[in-house]
Amino acid sequence: MSDAAPTPDTQDIVVDQVFSHAPETIWKALTTSELMGRWIQMAPTGFEPVNGKQFTLQTSSAGAWDGVIHCEVLEVIRNERLCYTWRGGHDGNAQYGSRLDTIVTWTLAKVDGGTRVRLEHSGFVLPKNATTFRNLSEGWKKTFGKIGSISGGRAH
Repeated sequence: MSDAAPTPDTQDIVVDQVFSHAPETIWKALTTSELMGRWIQMAPTGFEPVNGKQFTLQTSSAGAWDGVIHCEVLEVIRNERLCYTWRGGHDGNAQYGSRLDTIVTWTLAKVDGGTRVRLEHSGFVLPKNATTFRNLSEGWKKTFGKIGSISGGRAH
């Protein structure tokens, strides 16, 4: 018999599309506060694509959670990779707004005719984060089209 506590299951969201623009153009949409606010539909406060930079996003509050998403830039490789934490929620919330401690990673790769953009939003603890996982799974898919239109490109 083992004394080890069971480890919770984690789930990741992955969205991958090709856009008909150069990596520099997509990078600008991902790393310019004004443009980020347009495609993510939450204006970032304090964002800069600099390692260690902390910033916030504001969404709808729920229960004991104020709706603030706390982020910190973990990695920046210009025109190739952007990685940041995505933390929020409250321990007192059971579904939407439950405690969340995840990582968002954007990877850009030049391909014929444009740029392959891969989003990986990782670390959703199930079943605790199941509602947020479902909501963000749909949200990120819709968001991709907005990135393409803001940067002037089409998704393939």
